[in-house]
Amino acid sequence: MSNETTLDSVDRDILFQLRQDGRLTNVELARRVGLTPPPCLRRVKRLEEAGVIAGYRAVLDPHALGRGLEVLVDVEIYAQDRKSFQEFEDTVASYEEVVEFRRMYGRPDYFIRVTVADHAAYEAFITEKLSALPAVLRLESHLTMKEIKTTR
Repeated sequence: MSNETTLDSVDRDILFQLRQDGRLTNVELARRVGLTPPPCLRRVKRLEEAGVIAGYRAVLDPHALGRGLEVLVDVEIYAQDRKSFQEFEDTVASYEEVVEFRRMYGRPDYFIRVTVADHAAYEAFITEKLSALPAVLRLESHLTMKEIKTTR
């Protein structure tokens, strides 16, 4: 099932509906995709067991959590050895403000999505945490003007 070509149109519809609302009851999901509940539940279980559905989670409102400022940060580092990379990654991944963290091919070395309360909190994060790490060569911050689409 890990090969996408083994998904039929009903599987794809199930996945679409669950991406829209992961809390749908099996009865409602079955109604939306045109199945009765037992075969719908079997399909969902099969998709879960195959790893196509990797989990369910709550989507949190950053404003309600006092983290209304989102900043995307490009990071280049000095480090060339595995130990330095690993220390940098472990440290950054541990920061509460970091909600997404990726190692990239080419430049930048890393992409980080940070959520904080406001500009002062972001300045503190950059000054006291991120730029204080010995591996950091360069940081470039990008503030979002408008969020067009997200599939969190």
